[in-house]
Amino acid sequence: MSFKVGDTVGRKSYGMDILFKIMEINEKTQTAVLKGLDMRLIADAKLDDLAYPDAKAIQSYRRRSEEAQKECIRKIYRRRSLEREQLRNLSGRSPEEFFELPGKILHLDGDPEYLEECLKAYQSLQLDVVGEFVVEKEQPEKVWHLLHQHRPDILILTGHDAYIKNEENDFQSLKYYRNSRYFVEAVKKARQYEPGKDDLVIFAGACQSHYEELLNAGANFASSPQRVMIHALDPVFLMEKVAFTSINETVNIFEVIKHTITGLDGVGGLETRGKFRLGLPKSPY
Repeated sequence: MSFKVGDTVGRKSYGMDILFKIMEINEKTQTAVLKGLDMRLIADAKLDDLAYPDAKAIQSYRRRSEEAQKECIRKIYRRRSLEREQLRNLSGRSPEEFFELPGKILHLDGDPEYLEECLKAYQSLQLDVVGEFVVEKEQPEKVWHLLHQHRPDILILTGHDAYIKNEENDFQSLKYYRNSRYFVEAVKKARQYEPGKDDLVIFAGACQSHYEELLNAGANFASSPQRVMIHALDPVFLMEKVAFTSINETVNIFEVIKHTITGLDGVGGLETRGKFRLGLPKSPY
């Protein structure tokens, strides 16, 4: 069976559980570099382990992913509606009299296609965001300048990653992760810029990233506690909750992770204050 770059494939040895796009083919070694269609994973595979899913399987896979995204967005808007109702009851004023200032997000992504999907989600969620395509290995050297340029409340550092199986079965060494070391260094640089975890809220990581090292480096939230795959939009849904939680409140960790697609196996973090500010009155102009 012949394959070409751009083809959608699955891995027979994994039961075709995740669908990928072929990014590179090495004819000499008969291997391919794969990128998850909706999971932030880069993987190597033997060509003889690949197979083409049929059209119905691709359609069903995309439909499940889209429905999971839509359900997350529906939950977010239901939550916001409830929060506005609580505001009216507490203040005795209509929510329309207030204006809202959610936290500003700077999102650095090592994949331009994932970034585009994230920007669409931010737009649908009415978030103030600057998105920058920066490959993982360049994030440590570019993050300081971008933070200084955009002055965000929230920083997202993501892209691709993967745990590399080894004979020692060592999950603690960064050398066994494809890109975790770059995310760790980028977090450290960001913390040199702003040490306070409540002043700059950071999410870092991708599929199977070194969760503990990312938190130790200074991230508020990270992936992946169980070294599982995370969805491309998980960072968006997680940090939306931070952006829309009042600066007077601590983000409920369980609630924020509940709004992701992957859940507690894929993402986790620390108690963190929200970045949302309420204003009164709203200008008629």
